[in-house]
Formats: sequence, C-alpha cells, structure tokens
Amino acid sequence: MAPTPALTADQASTRLHELTVIDVRTPGEYASGHLPGAHNIPLDRLDIALPALKAAADRGDLLIVCASGTRSATACRRLADEGVTAATLTGGTSAWTRLGHDTHRPAGARTSWAMDRQVRLAAGSLVLTGLAAGLRWPRARALSAGVAGGLVFSALTDTCGLAKVLARLPHNQPKGTDLDDTLAALTR
Repeated sequence: MAPTPALTADQASTRLHELTVIDVRTPGEYASGHLPGAHNIPLDRLDIALPALKAAADRGDLLIVCASGTRSATACRRLADEGVTAATLTGGTSAWTRLGHDTHRPAGARTSWAMDRQVRLAAGSLVLTGLAAGLRWPRARALSAGVAGGLVFSALTDTCGLAKVLARLPHNQPKGTDLDDTLAALTR
C-alpha cells in the first residue's frame, strides 16, 4: 500500500484556501478549536459521508485532520480504499496550534475533552475501581488486568477500542442536523 500523502502545518496553511478540510475528531473536540473552514465528520461517520467526500474530492484536494495525525491517517487509508485521495495533516491540530496558526471555535458550541484525555480518565478510573474492589473481592482485580492488557494491545496495534466506545457517547456525537448540513455543504 502506498504511504498516505501528508502536509505539514505550514504547508497546509499556505494552501488552506484551496483545500477542503475534514476534521475527523469528535464534535466536542472540533468545537474546542479547528482549522478555519474545516468540516466536522467524526471518524466513525466516515462511511456515511463517503458520497459527499467523493464529490468534494472531485472538485479539489482533501486534507484530513485530527488531534495528532493518527485518526486522520486512518481516515485517509479508508478513503484510499474507496478510491478517494486525501492528505493528512502531520501532527494534527496539536502541531497546527503549536506553530501559532489560527483556529476557529463556534460561538456557543459545547466542548469536551480531547479523546486521549477521555481515554486516560476512563482507563485510570477502571483500574482504580478494579484495585479498590479487589480489596474486598479479589477477582475484581481482573478488571484492572483487563484494562492494562487493553492498553498494551492499543499501543502495539496503534488502535484504541476504548476510544471507539467513548466516541459513541452522546457528548461525542454530532447532532443529526450538524452532520446533514456538513454533508450538504460538501456536495454543493
């Protein structure tokens, strides 16, 4: 498989006017600050958005963005499997903001923690719960062991099952009208 095309934050900044930017983070992460003009299509909604993304790619280059570049690279590979070429932003919005590039925040939008922070909270809470409950019921320590195993598997495979579960929580989901509006804008 060919490597995913990538743009640095500075390269993307100079080409922003000609790129269709797709932010694959959760709506809460997107609301906390995104590239100017970016459209929010969470990674778990990519398949639903495929026709609109194909239409946008036919009109010009796509840039896929996430917090660090991991989810956007995954999205680019999934799009490539469907014949859609897209570039990923190296280092994601973290690199973008670190270099001082402008971000937009919708007025009145609800924000949530970044997905990696949500994962750390959930994993840590589950480990502590397993250890605390294990004082009374020794078998409860299996919960802590299971979470530890999941974290090791996540690191080795560069995937995160816990993030996929957390992404489905209501505060991480787009409102139906938001996604519909985004898809309509991409097909115009």
